[in-house]
Amino acid sequence: MKKFTAIVTLTIVSFCARAQVSSSASQTTNLQLANAIEITYSCGSSTGATVVMFFNTVNDYADGVKSATQELMVRSNRKFGVTVNTSSAAFRYTGSTSPLPVMPVAGVLGIRVTNNNTGGSIASPFSSNTYASLGAASANLLSNCSNGGSRNFEVRYEATPGFSYPAGVYTVDVVYTATQL
Repeated sequence: MKKFTAIVTLTIVSFCARAQVSSSASQTTNLQLANAIEITYSCGSSTGATVVMFFNTVNDYADGVKSATQELMVRSNRKFGVTVNTSSAAFRYTGSTSPLPVMPVAGVLGIRVTNNNTGGSIASPFSSNTYASLGAASANLLSNCSNGGSRNFEVRYEATPGFSYPAGVYTVDVVYTATQL
């Protein structure tokens, strides 16, 4: 009789062990995010198309010439600001006059923000209504802008060289820098 009892007990234990049909495992996943920022023109390039302003009439010289709108976009995972400056304090001259004329950027080339979708504010002396002079020193253009994947703004230039400079091509680079706060 003892043998029969032992066989029955083994059968019950074996049946209970087969009833377990699931198992699990876990794994920790870390996302290691770095700060990232990018500023480009609407075409996706960090170099914008050349802006050409033609001075063909005396009214152009007297009143100045305005450029077409230029659109820039910032992508950043943190709040940011945008500064603007020119690559030099004076325009580079290409022409036939000798000695080479020196046209300063300050007082000749101005900028205004025509559209601001950055969530930030336009920094003084810049505005959306009037043109402020550019120069070689970096100046705050936009401040306290919101992080995001498509923060854009638009600018226009105005050039007012007056009548003091001879014919030729006068060139300067305008540099925009986006910096995380």
